[in-house]
Amino acid sequence: MTADVPTAVVTGASSGIGAATARQLAAAGYRVVLTARRKDRIETLAAELPHAEAHALDVTDRAAVDAFAATLDRCDVLINNAGGALGAEPVATGDPSDWRAMYEVNVLGVLHATQALLPALTASGDGTVVVLSSTAGHGTYEGGGGYVAAKHGAHVIAETLRLELCGEPVRIIEVAPGMVKTDEFATTRFRGDKTKAAKVYEGVAEPLTADDIADTITWAISRPSHVNIDLLVVRPRAQASNTKVHRTT
Repeated sequence: MTADVPTAVVTGASSGIGAATARQLAAAGYRVVLTARRKDRIETLAAELPHAEAHALDVTDRAAVDAFAATLDRCDVLINNAGGALGAEPVATGDPSDWRAMYEVNVLGVLHATQALLPALTASGDGTVVVLSSTAGHGTYEGGGGYVAAKHGAHVIAETLRLELCGEPVRIIEVAPGMVKTDEFATTRFRGDKTKAAKVYEGVAEPLTADDIADTITWAISRPSHVNIDLLVVRPRAQASNTKVHRTT
């Protein structure tokens, strides 16, 4: 590994958008550092990629995040991808433990990783922080209260950090995906109920894929260093908003 190869850290890299982003960044010439709780998955992926390494990490554990950051010799790009939704109950009956878990990973996880790696990102002289929020961070919908609140938090971190770091050599990019069909997101949200998960995408001809979002992320961070893509909202053509989706059935 030569000293001039940029390093990109990807959180939540064990599946979905995180894994797809790791693949595309590796293809673009980055040394990719994969992090996720599921060590076996990221190790398998790292073995498939050039200049990649895997570190088991739970971004909600601040001590672990700090220890991980201390192992890196450089960091040029941070992809804050770790996140997820739990449940679709209305606010009146939502489980506070689900709300807390979503806040921990979607908001505090972003905070932990960004704070821990910001010194290295700044020292690189051309750092980039990407926050994967969601269209849920920009508009609400019934049954999404907890997730919407958490993704609004992620959006606010990106927006505030961009103001606070103005003048520093670090770009803050927010990518807000709409309907993305991955193997795990909806299934996790509905606690393993694949029938409910399938209904989310029922009749939608072409929901976005993890590769679509990875391509967007890779494009955004590969712009010239003076170009900051503040916010990219990415939806499939069939989705006009969080509550309006064209379905053929």
